[in-house]
Amino acid sequence: MPERRDDQIKLGVFYWPGGHHVAAWRHPQAETDSVFDFRRCAELAQLAERGKIDLFFIADLVGIRPENIDAQAGAARAVYFEPLTLLGALSAVTDRIGLVATATTTYNEPYHLARKLASLDLINGGRTGWNLVTSHNQAEAANFGAETHMAHADRYDRATEFAEVVKGLWDSWEDDAIERNKQSGRYFDPAKLHFLNHKGKHFSVRGPLNVPRSPQGHPVLVQAGSSGPGRELAARTAEVIFTAAESIGEGQAFYSDVKERLKKYGRDPQHCCIMPGIFPVISRTQKEAEDKYEYLQSLVQPQVGLFLLQHLLGRDLSAYDPDKPLPDLPEHDGAKGRTEVILRTARKDNLTLRQLYLQIAVARGHTVVIGTPEKVADTMEEWFVGRAADGFNILPPVFPTSLEDFVELVIPELQRRNLFRKDYEGTTLREHLGLPKPEFVKRSSAHAEEEKERQLANAG
Repeated sequence: MPERRDDQIKLGVFYWPGGHHVAAWRHPQAETDSVFDFRRCAELAQLAERGKIDLFFIADLVGIRPENIDAQAGAARAVYFEPLTLLGALSAVTDRIGLVATATTTYNEPYHLARKLASLDLINGGRTGWNLVTSHNQAEAANFGAETHMAHADRYDRATEFAEVVKGLWDSWEDDAIERNKQSGRYFDPAKLHFLNHKGKHFSVRGPLNVPRSPQGHPVLVQAGSSGPGRELAARTAEVIFTAAESIGEGQAFYSDVKERLKKYGRDPQHCCIMPGIFPVISRTQKEAEDKYEYLQSLVQPQVGLFLLQHLLGRDLSAYDPDKPLPDLPEHDGAKGRTEVILRTARKDNLTLRQLYLQIAVARGHTVVIGTPEKVADTMEEWFVGRAADGFNILPPVFPTSLEDFVELVIPELQRRNLFRKDYEGTTLREHLGLPKPEFVKRSSAHAEEEKERQLANAG
């Protein structure tokens, strides 16, 4: 085994109502009301916090596909809390765990999103993260007055500029700009307020943001794209990268590629945590874990499995024989990184459509580990020490029982191996992840500063 690292594994919990297996909601032990009962969702975040886990992650889509509604009716994938609202509520019932919400750059405006996330970061004392995504289906476009969905390259071009604008707005105020000096009568120092005055291809945003910097500077930037443009955006902007890899070899290739890309943007590779997803089916014996897995697989409804595969591949597969290998498929404009992972798996093992959707129903292209706590810890240690991961985004098959298994059985094993913390060392998400607080960057031009001074003088 390669030389041990001097850091420790980072861990996130990926929340999804019922669980990550597509049939999890049908499991007798699954709690399917966490999407309607906030108290249930809060208990899951608090359970993760008791395990000293770094972050609680919330995914999102802003549309429901209009096709195959009957198939969608068999999956708990259509209704869930809006992430920023949920993150705000969770901020009040947790103390240390980081809280990461997904928000699309395709159907948002930078100022709105920068303001909401900065406010949340102040509310929870510097525990917020933003999972930056680009929307990838027509159903979302139709909810925002768009007749056609934006092309893949255009989405990433917009996302790159979007991220730069948001970061610029987060640097509207220097760290010590707010004085609140009752004696002098000055609430803030005008010299430490900065107008952005951004004018670009996609956005024109003057600023400044009317929210100051938080204890961690600004929210942690998370990104999950695995395509070429996705990796480039991640290398340029991301501080945490969620990815999917089914083998340690795939993980190592992604890890080395992205870490190398960071260097051309002048970034320290240690300032970006790569956290592939892991789907652990855990029990005290191997046989019990395998039985758990087989029972979950028995709950998959064929029409639901096929719909999930179609959703992930961005293609209609209804004309193909489910018991024949996946045919050659035309190019599409959806989520290319995840599609490539799934297609590689299908080709490598010559899987039929049915075999493929049963496999995808489990973890959607993420690595699956079925076994004892020691086996799960062995896999995580191998990936971590082997530079395939800095940590993992945990995809519990069934909520809450699978998360309970991980917290009660796997985390103590990782702690015994000195691979994971016994307690939080800091209070902010950046401190949990070992990321530096971003220095304030003055982004406004000299002309913008002159304009700001003129406006302030007129206001006075």
